[in-house]
Amino acid sequence: MLDNLKPNYVLAQEVAKNGEWIVTAGWDNTAKIWDTQTGKEIFTLTGHDGKVDSAAYSPDGRQVVTASRDYTAKVWHANIGNELMTLKGHFAAATYSADGQRIVTAN
Repeated sequence: MLDNLKPNYVLAQEVAKNGEWIVTAGWDNTAKIWDTQTGKEIFTLTGHDGKVDSAAYSPDGRQVVTASRDYTAKVWHANIGNELMTLKGHFAAATYSADGQRIVTAN
């Protein structure tokens, strides 16, 4: 019976460079964007079919990349939460290069 439960564990987090928002990656197959001043959830990024192990902001703060145990990395519009792209064959970790021109993934 407990195997069907999806706890809301946070597996990773990153604060946006402007310090206003934080993105969290979760056990519940989602990532969430939070307001750092109020602590309130702004929106949830849904679409992964496995635990989301990492979440990172692009250097300019306009995008978020998430990586999941479903072997995908997804790129999201950071301010409205729309999925922009899915990259297949990527597992567990994703982040942006320092110049924001590339997404780096690792297993």
